[in-house]
Amino acid sequence: MSQINIIYNVEDKPSWGKTIVFALQQLLAILAATIAVPAIINTGTDGAAEMSQAAALFGAGAGTLVYLLFTKFKSPVFLGSSFAFLGSMFAAFGGAISASKGAIGLILGAVLAGLIYVIISLVVKFAGTKWIDKIMPAVVIGPTVAIIGLSLAGNAVSDMLKGATHVIDASNNYYVMNWGGVASLVSGGAALLGTILFSVYGKKLFKMIPFIFGILIGYVVALIFTGIGAACKNPGMQIVNFSLFKEMQWLPDFTFVKAIKGFKEFSDAGDFFGYFGTIAVAYVPVAFVVFAEHLADHKNLSSIIQRDLLNEPGLNRTLLGDGVGSMAGAFFGGCPNTTYGESIGTVAISGNASIRTIFVTACMAIVLSFIAPFSTFLATIPSGVMGGVCVALYGFIAVSGLKMIKDVDLGENRNLFVVSTILILGVGSMQLVFGKVTLTKIAVALIAGIIINVLVRVLPFSKEEREAQEAKEEAK
Repeated sequence: MSQINIIYNVEDKPSWGKTIVFALQQLLAILAATIAVPAIINTGTDGAAEMSQAAALFGAGAGTLVYLLFTKFKSPVFLGSSFAFLGSMFAAFGGAISASKGAIGLILGAVLAGLIYVIISLVVKFAGTKWIDKIMPAVVIGPTVAIIGLSLAGNAVSDMLKGATHVIDASNNYYVMNWGGVASLVSGGAALLGTILFSVYGKKLFKMIPFIFGILIGYVVALIFTGIGAACKNPGMQIVNFSLFKEMQWLPDFTFVKAIKGFKEFSDAGDFFGYFGTIAVAYVPVAFVVFAEHLADHKNLSSIIQRDLLNEPGLNRTLLGDGVGSMAGAFFGGCPNTTYGESIGTVAISGNASIRTIFVTACMAIVLSFIAPFSTFLATIPSGVMGGVCVALYGFIAVSGLKMIKDVDLGENRNLFVVSTILILGVGSMQLVFGKVTLTKIAVALIAGIIINVLVRVLPFSKEEREAQEAKEEAK
């Protein structure tokens, strides 16, 4: 497999000046998704949840520090708010429950999900990881990682066309361009082009931080459109939202503070345990689904940095770090955390796998959650600009997954059907809902791939197949 050019390895320590710039790039990559989760919950509950985006950012930083400690500072990835638990988080506010009472559910749910990770990590510690390699070999994990990137493609495209009229009818799904859509598309295109040019033609530091330059270029273009829109009194072109500065939240509104107030709202023990059961049903099954994504992310990161993270620091440690880090994230910000594909993509494109960068990114997220003007400025970056950058990010994730199956013989039907099934189910967005439990498209594709891979290998190879396989091995 052709290796990605890693300039700074995990243990390398760039100068502090460079590290801060690299950390800012990581933060920009994960920011939009991290603060989007609490925003979605607030919108979906008509503001009843009252979740703080600043607190979610603090929780992501705190959760990442926990993860780094458990993984002995050997796994360079940032943890951010998990979208997989959105349905579970909505369940915490079911039945018009108050923000304080719901905050208890957010923390309880994250603790229960984290405990599932702890249990799985203990199984891995005593049973090893060979069983995982047999159940989920490259022919299964490769296309699943590709699906993680491809499944995010729609988000990048819709962000780049934010402001255009999105039409979904019986025969098609398309965007009708208007001035808002044009402004967003051109700004996003400028950000993408800037990212590509600096990554390909940049020298030294400029080559390693293409996202920062891409975002800056896109932001300048967005400012130009916003200025023209203001002069022409065309609101659609004003894609930089300066009104956010009027609504700045100076201090994070931590979830655990709300939760302390919420305990007195339970009428009796029966009321509490009934709510606890609802939370358990909503969170625990999802934890098993997110485990599959955790495994795929770490396989992907391992292929990028050319180190097997499942062996060192070990899958049991990455699971513990993810689980306990998720608890920490929800304790402060309400959102369970998970390893971020955006962070992994940044490592791949920049060639910087230094753990110091991830550590500083986590500290930066914590500090910036208290600096309202700066965090608000980051929030004013238009969706179109971030969408343009994410085209490159998500594409790298998809390609890295496809690289995993580079040495898989797709001329053999046993492999071909596994890969094709995973890709089609994932790209086709097969998502299944069972009551309060949602199997994401990634989970569905992975589960189907595992089942088919096992079924096509239950019976031994025929004599002809075995001889053909031996001939191919000898030819190599």
